[in-house]
Amino acid sequence: MFARLPDAATERVAIVIDGRPFEAARGDSVAAALLANGFIAFRTTEPAATRRGPYCMMGVCFDCLVTIDDRANVQACMVSVEEGMRIRTQHAGDE
Repeated sequence: MFARLPDAATERVAIVIDGRPFEAARGDSVAAALLANGFIAFRTTEPAATRRGPYCMMGVCFDCLVTIDDRANVQACMVSVEEGMRIRTQHAGDE
């Protein structure tokens, strides 16, 4: 579904997604980094735990909300990855 075009010159940064280590290309949005690492659902919503993922990739739809460095409800498409960033997908009922 989502594949990165080959670019050997892109610098990589280490990030943590849901407690596991991953890499991302410097300059990627958090949403692009999640997609590139195989995450298609970033959160679930009530009442039926409906899976949500990025839709617009430009900050309009709010379907890509994640927790970044303990800050909840951040639009993943509007934030660039940084070295050591901790990203958590959000699930209905999480506190």
